[in-house]
Amino acid sequence: QVQLVESGGGLAQPGGSLRLSCVASGSIFSIADMGWYRQAPRKERELVATITRGGSINYVDFVKGRFTISRDNAKNTVYLQMDNLQPEDTAVYYCNAKIRALRYSNLNDYWGQGTQVTVSS
Repeated sequence: QVQLVESGGGLAQPGGSLRLSCVASGSIFSIADMGWYRQAPRKERELVATITRGGSINYVDFVKGRFTISRDNAKNTVYLQMDNLQPEDTAVYYCNAKIRALRYSNLNDYWGQGTQVTVSS
């Protein structure tokens, strides 16, 4: 069984910073892409950023220059450093990872339980 556990959410003021972490554990042979998504109230879940095992990164436009995604392959962990937070960044942030549980198994999508980020003065 594979688990993704996020941490680091909370309350920040506009212009402030938070750092999210997500650790994958369990039956893991290898992890391909990892990423962060978010879902605001009454909106659909949307992509924030992704990072490949080799470190190639993709950001959506609304976080470019403010958020930084990184990962530690040895720790099966992905991070999201969020700077200059704005009220519109308020959402539940979800970690995603494409994981191969065994050497010859397929890559499957796994999700964390989500962590709330609230930006308010």
